[in-house]
Amino acid sequence: MKTQEDLLSALLDAAKKAGADQADAMLVEATSLSTTIRQGRLEDTEHAQTVKLGLRVFSGQRVANVSSTVTKKESFARLASQAVTMARALPENPHAGLASRDMKGQLSAREMRLADPTPDVTIARLQEASRIAEESALAGDGITKSNGASASSWRARTSLADSDGFMAQSEETIFGASVSVIAGQGDHMQRDYASHVTRHWRDLDPPAMLGQDAARRAKNRLNPRKPRTGRMAAVFDPRVSGSLLGHLAAALNGMAVARGTSFLAASRGRQVLSAGLHVVDDPTRPAGLASRLFDGEGVRPQKLTLVEEGRLQNWLLDQTSASHLNLPNNGCARRAPGGVPAPTSSNLYLSGGQGSPADLIADIVEGIYITEMIGSTINMLTGDYSRGASGFMIRNGKIAEPVAGMTVAGQLSHMFLNICAADDLTFRRSINAPTLRIEDMTIAGE
Repeated sequence: MKTQEDLLSALLDAAKKAGADQADAMLVEATSLSTTIRQGRLEDTEHAQTVKLGLRVFSGQRVANVSSTVTKKESFARLASQAVTMARALPENPHAGLASRDMKGQLSAREMRLADPTPDVTIARLQEASRIAEESALAGDGITKSNGASASSWRARTSLADSDGFMAQSEETIFGASVSVIAGQGDHMQRDYASHVTRHWRDLDPPAMLGQDAARRAKNRLNPRKPRTGRMAAVFDPRVSGSLLGHLAAALNGMAVARGTSFLAASRGRQVLSAGLHVVDDPTRPAGLASRLFDGEGVRPQKLTLVEEGRLQNWLLDQTSASHLNLPNNGCARRAPGGVPAPTSSNLYLSGGQGSPADLIADIVEGIYITEMIGSTINMLTGDYSRGASGFMIRNGKIAEPVAGMTVAGQLSHMFLNICAADDLTFRRSINAPTLRIEDMTIAGE
């Protein structure tokens, strides 16, 4: 960590000497391991170590970003000079600038638990997890082939510093495992998968359980048919319901709102979801997949209610978008070294649902239960929505035969206002939603 601090201090000094009025710098050092096994054979193993250094400089109201993989101090003068020269050649941006110093800070690394304290997971352990997941899946009834099983680990150290005197560091880990298999033969084959990602190795689902889940899902999809074309209720499984929340987050992105490219740009304070539903973005969640000790501009993270009782309360803002909209920066910036900070959700979730998934579908005479989405045609300016999908029919309140080869379409404003949510919210991803039901969706099938 000390080395990173020294490097960033030296880079900021170089930026000042080159003529920058303000500057910030980021350094990320990461190590990743991954392995893939297919049909019992080791197919791929990767070990990567990366270093990325980024510098952002301000010359008046002009700003430029540069990046490098070279961290030798003797190269900093040239890098800083390049950045300042670029900035002076660019148009002015009246909204460019560092975040306010009184907003900056970082959360407790000990309380946030973003890094696994145990020794690094070895390639051998990753290979063993992949092998167990695949063997378990291939043992499933009706499973005929493996698409492969993989496991991975990632550890990174990040430092951020700026010319206002802010300096912060964080360490993070991410572990993942997945397996994909095929059920059936010939023209009657179906694929499905299971996966899990966590901050701590010990929290990963057992590989055997992932294999069994993938096998069960693939078998259940055998012999699908196309549903009839028409309008009916669509129910989104938690594996895909978060995608709807992702579209909402895109519409609440402060830059999209400032540019007028969001279909919800005029909806602050208005009803955008069903009454009783809440959408929260929480970068302070301990061990959350998208949690952070500080945001991409050094702002101390805070839990943010975006939608309360169905009413839109806040946008996702970084410093630039907050300035555009004349609102306080709420610490949603994310950036890569050398990249431009941009407002982005962290641990986003929808709550307030009532009743079980079974209760949610109990009165549906004919509908669609969606377990997988394919492709995407989303117009964020108008809210027009169209995606390929597969899943199961709902008949007389029960999950029935598998269906595939259909398109689900609607208009996001209407869809959001008509969401009904179950009470099965779990936190397995960075965007989480329970089972969701939306009435009157257009289904294009046969």
